[in-house]
Amino acid sequence: MDGPAPSLRDRASGLIATATVLALLYLGRDVLVPITLAVILSLLIAPLVRVLRRLGLGQTVAVLVAVLTLAVGFTAAAAVVAMQIVKMTASLPHYEKTIRHKLSMLEDLTVGRIDVLSGQAGRLLAARQSAKGGPAQNPVAGAAAPVAGAPIPVEVHNPPPDSFEVLQKVLGSIWVPLETAGIVLVVLIFVLLEHEAVRDRFIRIAGGTDIRATTLALNDAGARLSRFFVSQFLVNLGVGVAVGVGLTIVELPHALLWGALAGLLRFVPYVGVWIAALCATVLGAAVDPGWTLALETLGLFVIVEMMAGQLIEPQLYGHTTGLSPLSVVLAAIFWSWLWGPTGLIVSTPLTLCLVVAGRHIKALSLLDVLLGDTQALTMPQRFYQRALSSDSREIIDSARDFLKRNSFASYCDVVLMPALSMARMDLDAGAISAQQLTKVREVIVSVVTGIGGRTRRFWYRPPRSSILEETNIGRTLRLERERIAGPYQGPLAVPPGSVMLCVGLGSVPDDLATELLVRALRDQKIDARHISIAELDAPTPSGASVDGVSMAFVVSAFPGAERDQGEKVATLIRQRLPAVRIVSVFLHGLALQTATSIDSIRGADKAATSFGHAVQICLDNTVSADAAT
Repeated sequence: MDGPAPSLRDRASGLIATATVLALLYLGRDVLVPITLAVILSLLIAPLVRVLRRLGLGQTVAVLVAVLTLAVGFTAAAAVVAMQIVKMTASLPHYEKTIRHKLSMLEDLTVGRIDVLSGQAGRLLAARQSAKGGPAQNPVAGAAAPVAGAPIPVEVHNPPPDSFEVLQKVLGSIWVPLETAGIVLVVLIFVLLEHEAVRDRFIRIAGGTDIRATTLALNDAGARLSRFFVSQFLVNLGVGVAVGVGLTIVELPHALLWGALAGLLRFVPYVGVWIAALCATVLGAAVDPGWTLALETLGLFVIVEMMAGQLIEPQLYGHTTGLSPLSVVLAAIFWSWLWGPTGLIVSTPLTLCLVVAGRHIKALSLLDVLLGDTQALTMPQRFYQRALSSDSREIIDSARDFLKRNSFASYCDVVLMPALSMARMDLDAGAISAQQLTKVREVIVSVVTGIGGRTRRFWYRPPRSSILEETNIGRTLRLERERIAGPYQGPLAVPPGSVMLCVGLGSVPDDLATELLVRALRDQKIDARHISIAELDAPTPSGASVDGVSMAFVVSAFPGAERDQGEKVATLIRQRLPAVRIVSVFLHGLALQTATSIDSIRGADKAATSFGHAVQICLDNTVSADAAT
């Protein structure tokens, strides 16, 4: 009874803490929104402050100049946008005729067609009802007649407002934004002035005894965030300028307004720039009697956004912000629910700050897992999880992406063998059933066969009967090759020293590792062949020559009792093939763990600890043999 109590208490404490934080964020939004904007703007203009400091200005003067520059820039942009809105509002009556014509056209194409269909259906029903002798419906029947003595409608007109009332309404509408802007500027100045002091306090709170690591993490996080915000601001500014210039060229009215809105709304993830594009396109349709201007406007937005998103942003800060696409969307919904439109604009920067904090602060690492774009599972873990789910297609797609940049040997070392190690440990611990083990075997055969140079076909499936009947998947994969290359896996008459033999030590994992090594060597255009210990004692096939074999690899997948007979196998190989070079390939078995020492066997000429190492030894031997020839 003592075990579950702390767990339930911890869960309840976590739920209460989460609810408390959400309540504080919502109830304190009037205070937190200006502070958040000030912190984000401080990261944005921090490079300008550093430049001014390098020019010889003091800290206070540099901060005031930077903040004044920011305020003047935003004020000028707001004034331009406001004037453009006033001009557009005044010019809208000139477009009334075109708007009415376009709306009438759209109505005819949509609602008008529906009315025609409903009218035809009504006439058919009326005709059918008349044929049955039903009473005819008079559309005017039941209309209410004027009632004598009804009250006469009276219209009441208020006197026009005087100048004081107009001024009061204007000030009332802009007072809240001005108040927020003033608070943001004041907080921004003090954040920049107290930058070092705030950082020291944060290090004291979060760093504990490890001040060095906390300082490095904080400096790295601040530099990354500042670089990202500056890059994003410059990209959005460039998009706004490009859109404004382009719309001026195509002669869309109020091009400056749409350029400014495009740059501003682009801070809203995914949909912001397209909101500006939609509004500008609607104006283009209202201005032009035809549809040319609307199509040109929409095409300009598409071209500019594609260039910014696919060419410029990847060069500045990568294809992504470090956030998963789902987390960006969910963050936009969450912060807009908490803080309204301001939360929507700052949702991506805020979420990025949380992800950076999660990467550097151990207690917040859950945020990096939930919100970041890094894989939650390692590649071997993903392979094993998909294998348990019999999802071979996703594994094959991932493997093909990996093989575009790496060799098959690297894939076996980095992904497949560590995943097999996980399955082996779970099997030894009794954590997986025989049915799950069969699924893993089937998936391994499907994956190795699917990425082994076979032409990719959507309908390809490995032969299920051989997989289910043969539990030794290494032998199954070998038989699959022998059905293509013949019982000897290739011709018997070969040039001297061109064949590499691979021999497993007898266990099922050893046979699989041996077959994988054969395929890794064949991936490098090396004639490698898989044989068993029993085949070493068999007579040499007719037409084969021992001079054709150059190297022999003794393969062991995991540390175990099978390695005790490694020396015996090496001795047997030396007796049958005296001139070959023997290489022991003893894999570590533990997922992604590098051994400090190399296991080998007596009598071996070389020792390898991975598929990549074994392949490199073979390639070096081939180069040496060619040089000697």
